[in-house]
Amino acid sequence: MPEHSVQTSARRGWATLRNGDLLRRAEADEYELLITTDQSMRFQQNMSERKISILILLSNSWPRIRTQITRIREAVSEISAGEIREVEIPARSPD
Repeated sequence: MPEHSVQTSARRGWATLRNGDLLRRAEADEYELLITTDQSMRFQQNMSERKISILILLSNSWPRIRTQITRIREAVSEISAGEIREVEIPARSPD
């Protein structure tokens, strides 16, 4: 997504941070959105005081995710601060 500044948690040196610590660190560094494939994050985080949003991709398969870039971009543009949103990633593209 060239229209956004995107970094991985590993590149930032945050690969060992747990979800709550990761969100606090990302917010402190003024990130607005965390994109993850961790489907349990929805149930582990209280977002009521958060500025950062979480977009959960319902697959960790890059070949499947990259076919849904348009839907992911739409979700990124529509998500609000403190919101958790999921993007379904179909197992197969419709024929």
